[in-house]
Amino acid sequence: MTFEHPAKKGGDNELGRFEKFAELASNFTSSPLFSAFCFLLVTAFLVIHLAHLDTSWQHLVGDAMGAVALLLLALLKNSERRAEHAVQVKLDAIAAALLEQQEGEWGPAQKDLQKAIGLQDRA
Repeated sequence: MTFEHPAKKGGDNELGRFEKFAELASNFTSSPLFSAFCFLLVTAFLVIHLAHLDTSWQHLVGDAMGAVALLLLALLKNSERRAEHAVQVKLDAIAAALLEQQEGEWGPAQKDLQKAIGLQDRA
């Protein structure tokens, strides 16, 4: 197990299993369905608490909320690191292209810049 940046694992554009799962989970957790699930979970906790039901039910729902919060934190951090890496790749490509332009040479940095900002996808 190595402790390298998650975005650097698996090549340039290749996502690993965890990254694919994190992307799918991120899409799901930003959906209205997940918001409704969280609302129902909090509502269930309040209803159980206000109804003075057994504390084991309160612990069960509270533990579920804690687990969801911990998973969301892990997904948020993964998403943040992938976005940070993508921005850094683009900044590096811009810097290299500007350096080439300043030196009067047009070379591979220009192609890397087009790839980084996705100009070929707009055509």
